[in-house]
Amino acid sequence: MIQVTRKDSKESTENLLRRFTRKVQQSGVLAVAKQNQYFEKPISKTERRTRAIIRNERKNVKLKRVKLSQR
Repeated sequence: MIQVTRKDSKESTENLLRRFTRKVQQSGVLAVAKQNQYFEKPISKTERRTRAIIRNERKNVKLKRVKLSQR
């Protein structure tokens, strides 16, 4: 569980809330909760992973071309 305490007695609740939301986003708790919101078959999980690998490879090739100033 993520906990945020006040740095000093004068810290506003807006700053506290901002620090809390930043910590939640950095920890990835929300992303995991959204991912597990609906049941996903194991086959579709593997498909999703393979598609992500292919997508990352294509992205890397595109970035290399841009660095070499090719289109």
